[in-house]
Amino acid sequence: MKKIKSLFLATVIFLGVTNFANAQTKIAHIDTQALVEAMPEMKAAQSQLEKLQRTYDTEIRTLVKEFETKIKQYEVEAESKTAEENGKRAEEVQGMQANINAYRQGAMEDLQKKQETLYAPILDKARAAVKKVGRAQGFQYILDSNGLLLADGKDLIVEVKKELGI
Repeated sequence: MKKIKSLFLATVIFLGVTNFANAQTKIAHIDTQALVEAMPEMKAAQSQLEKLQRTYDTEIRTLVKEFETKIKQYEVEAESKTAEENGKRAEEVQGMQANINAYRQGAMEDLQKKQETLYAPILDKARAAVKKVGRAQGFQYILDSNGLLLADGKDLIVEVKKELGI
């Protein structure tokens, strides 16, 4: 009976200490999307991407216009050409269409690579600032508030923006 009381008492003390230790864990949250969007580097990166996107869009529109012009020309001239010439023209038009699609695909891939190249250092800088502020304030965990259902804890966005100079 004494062993059971001792074991029960030890269990209660252990659970109390564990709960006390857990209660001491400091947790904060931050909206990283809002933080990154507020950074001047992100605005500059988005501007570069938009400029590149416009360049690709202009080039694609030009290629499509040439393609449509060629189709109209070949349709008008089709009756006066031989079947062999019309076959070659059809192949040429198909090649043009394939080139447009390949260019469009390459442009999308290039934009994606450029976005990754531009965004990576910005995200790294934001993460480093969040870690620095979090550690300085003694937080063990910092959560992104975009995925939280309840965020009553400390919001670090003001301090992190101050750390970044924004």
